[in-house]
Amino acid sequence: MSTIVLAYSGGLDTSVLLKKYVLAGHRVIAMTLDLGESDGTAGDGASAALDEVKAKALALGAYDALLVDAKTRFIDELALPALRANALYEGIYPLSAALSRPLIAALLVETAHAYGADAVAHGCTGKGNDQVRIELAVRALDPAIETLAPLRDKPLNRPDAIAYANANGVPISSTVAKPYSIDANLWGRSIEAGVLEDPWTAPPEDVYAWTAAPADRPSAPEHVVIDFAGGVPSVDGLTGAAMVAALNVRAGAHGIGRIDMIEDRVIGVKSREVYECPGSIALVAAHKALERLVLTRDELRFKATIDQKYAELVYDGLWPSPLRKAFDAFNASLAERMTGRVRLVLHQGTAVCDGSASPFGLYDERLATYGADDRFKHDAAQGFIELWGLPLELGARVARDAATPAAR
Repeated sequence: MSTIVLAYSGGLDTSVLLKKYVLAGHRVIAMTLDLGESDGTAGDGASAALDEVKAKALALGAYDALLVDAKTRFIDELALPALRANALYEGIYPLSAALSRPLIAALLVETAHAYGADAVAHGCTGKGNDQVRIELAVRALDPAIETLAPLRDKPLNRPDAIAYANANGVPISSTVAKPYSIDANLWGRSIEAGVLEDPWTAPPEDVYAWTAAPADRPSAPEHVVIDFAGGVPSVDGLTGAAMVAALNVRAGAHGIGRIDMIEDRVIGVKSREVYECPGSIALVAAHKALERLVLTRDELRFKATIDQKYAELVYDGLWPSPLRKAFDAFNASLAERMTGRVRLVLHQGTAVCDGSASPFGLYDERLATYGADDRFKHDAAQGFIELWGLPLELGARVARDAATPAAR
């Protein structure tokens, strides 16, 4: 008999895996993380739902079931560093699922050490991204721990999984008619499978839970002010997980954060993914707006390049990489000036900045104005243009002379 720590969500796949391991005689520690998966809606009984997941694991025969509140750790250690990098995979997706996987791996390893487990296990398939993210992070933390991926070794389609669950007394919520695969945390909610696998099919409204449909959104815009202190955001005095949860509700009411994209998975195939990321999309919009006010042109241009690379590293499972840590150090140095306020307008699916202020702001109205208080030295522009264009002028003259026979 071996001891296995299973990353357990309570859903179809991990419930089937738990039951199979128990029936095979293994001692299974079911580890469930509270990452704020229900914090896109208000008053939804999230704690009770997670308690039910723990009870379900024990009922299925788990040796022990752990419910770990990791919301604060998730936001502080992963989401906020990603916010400093404006991390959007392929310019669109704020990496909600990808960011949670290194933390899941870390807690799997910590739990394995606590219980003397031989291995950790996950329910990822062979064509998904999460197998890469979790297993690379486990290897980086403790190469001696074996990582099991039973759904990669012996793929189980959803109809067969549902049939196994029904035959072995595993309670499930998925059905053949509505077989969505859903993953959620404070930074966003992802939905895939079922009818969404046809990229021509518009997402049915029932896939959404955190964002209002167009007909249900407020007709009037709403303003929200996001304060930053050293790059750390707050809203109405709320910080961390509580702030993100509150923004999910406020921005979600306006339909902000709906994403429907064809993305490139780590293993090379394209996948149609639907996301709801109201709070994170609003925060990235505010962070970018403050950067445009505070950072120099060269900093912004260079940072745009590494922001894209940062998102790729996270998506590709390379959170433990030295390059990502180096990017974090660079972003932390810029964050020293990232203090100020950004006002966002939330309306009909968009979060748009219409005001920003900072003691480190590089905007000088006396230089920018065309009014009577203009202090810009206009006559200096002629010399600037002459010097700035000198390489172009020289190149054109050389090309002209080389093409003229008399000049040979």
